[in-house]
Amino acid sequence: MLQRDYVLEIVGQFVESVSRALRRAAAGEKDGLVATERQIGELLDLDYGTALALAPDSLVTMMVLSGIGDSVAEYVCYALDRLARLYERGGDEDTAGLRRLQARAVAESFGCDPSTAPAELAALDGELFG
Repeated sequence: MLQRDYVLEIVGQFVESVSRALRRAAAGEKDGLVATERQIGELLDLDYGTALALAPDSLVTMMVLSGIGDSVAEYVCYALDRLARLYERGGDEDTAGLRRLQARAVAESFGCDPSTAPAELAALDGELFG
């Protein structure tokens, strides 16, 4: 019960923070991209620079080892996929490709769909990517 409450709390914080960051990134603010990546790192309790530099399979391994990977995978998958789209819009094909591969690895390992937004982020997704 305590772990469930903890996960609900960190997911709620992630949804709020990543929503602000993705809005900034979609508006063309480069700091929004970094802020979104930072939020993914915080959700996973990892340094974002290290976590997001990992090969896709290594990122999944770190999520499994964190003990909460199953609980947060759909949020990580969503954020990585939307980051890929935003990097692509900005012309950074290399980073877009890595984020897309990371999103796909999370999706395959945890059974989530990168094209589907978690319920808490559906309205934001329609606004920014719809």
